[in-house]
Amino acid sequence: MRKNLVSKNSVDSVEMLHGIYRKTLAYNKNMMLCYFNLIKGSQIPLHSHKEHQIGYVLKGKLKFNTENGEFIAKEGDSYVFDSNEKHGAILLEDTDVIDVFSPAREDYK
Repeated sequence: MRKNLVSKNSVDSVEMLHGIYRKTLAYNKNMMLCYFNLIKGSQIPLHSHKEHQIGYVLKGKLKFNTENGEFIAKEGDSYVFDSNEKHGAILLEDTDVIDVFSPAREDYK
């Protein structure tokens, strides 16, 4: 059930992959806000999803891989992946990011 106010500390972490932790925060049917805690050395395999994704690096550094190349995102950087754009990541440091998905991801509720 969606709530109007969600505290990060009130949400349990879900370990999605080894060293990849997600907290689903506020959402409605049109968008979703998630907090990710990512451990150095962990990897997110190349994947895609129908939802658009925009993110912001709170701390740390990661290398994104896409079909069109790679780039490094560090504290203070933002990034975007369009619907069905393949992307993955290698964690270069312990990293915290905030991601927004539109529409909301059904598999993250």
